Amino acid sequence: MTLMAEKNPYAVIAVGGKQYRVREGEWLLVDRLAVEEGKTFYPDVLLLGGDGEPKLGDKLKGQQVTAKVTEHVLGEKVIVGKHKRRTGYRRRNGHRSRLSRIEIQTIGKKATREPAAKKSTASTTAKKEKAE
Repeated sequence: MTLMAEKNPYAVIAVGGKQYRVREGEWLLVDRLAVEEGKTFYPDVLLLGGDGEPKLGDKLKGQQVTAKVTEHVLGEKVIVGKHKRRTGYRRRNGHRSRLSRIEIQTIGKKATREPAAKKSTASTTAKKEKAE
């Protein structure tokens, strides 16, 4: 039996003080993020793997994970009950966690931005002539 290396890249990211192993196209529920719905953000990348040796530390330069916040949701209701026998002590409390659903869009190299197009030279020469 031969073990084949994973061909799909994966990453370990840090979001909200927790670490998650993710692949492209996956959905995650994480603690509520301060990012608006529909916006993308770039979580901290701790490890990249899936094609050859995993990359850690300095080898991660130029690598990023792009994630999109699809919606903010409430988690399931959790009921907590306390009871001490023979004393009449009973407490009932509950809460619902505030969560964000995120979608992992890309894993890999940073998207390079193209420099903004320079203004046409004809308009700048016309301004210079006008100033003289």
